[in-house]
Amino acid sequence: MIQEQDTYKDKGARRLLVKELREKGIIDEKVLEAIHKVPRHLFIHKDFRSHAYQDKAFPIGEGQTISQPYTVAYQTQLLHIEPNDKILEIGTGSGYQAAILIEMGAKLISIERQEKLFEKTRRLLYSLNYKGEFILGDGSKGYESAAPFNKIIVTAGAPKVPQNLIDQLKIGGTLIIPVGDNKVQTMHTIIKKVDGSLEDIELNQFRFVPLIGTQAW
Repeated sequence: MIQEQDTYKDKGARRLLVKELREKGIIDEKVLEAIHKVPRHLFIHKDFRSHAYQDKAFPIGEGQTISQPYTVAYQTQLLHIEPNDKILEIGTGSGYQAAILIEMGAKLISIERQEKLFEKTRRLLYSLNYKGEFILGDGSKGYESAAPFNKIIVTAGAPKVPQNLIDQLKIGGTLIIPVGDNKVQTMHTIIKKVDGSLEDIELNQFRFVPLIGTQAW
């Protein structure tokens, strides 16, 4: 059934999307390969499916959006994923980012606070054979019972870097998080060094939906 929903036309559109992302500066071939494999059109509402492989964000309900492919590829590239990395994703959303991470070999735990979205997305991911651990809860607090993590990715804009997420990061681990106000956020790559100190690298600016929680907005 899944193959019937993913046509030659869809696969061709993904090839063009990969070409566009490469031209925009995405150079990690493993990321591009995952973008080429994951059927993004299945993660958005049918009304937008004819536009699924444009580099655009779309609403997915509950006040949330599926990020544009460039943003997904950009954040994923910053993670430098290795097979079997234990990764915590804050904000499951549509599940598209989760599918990319799983496609790349990550052992994923993903947290979503919106119950309706959580249930819908979890069913979709399992139906597409993307297996991970999906949690309903406050992602701003992280997931202490499964810590520490090799990598943590936050897919919503935070007013600050939650200390919980830093604490749950392994030595040598990487946290990718957009930080700013309600209008624009700066992407941060935070690396926990061997001595426990942090290297904080500020990168490009983006616009995300707000990260809601006790350690966020």
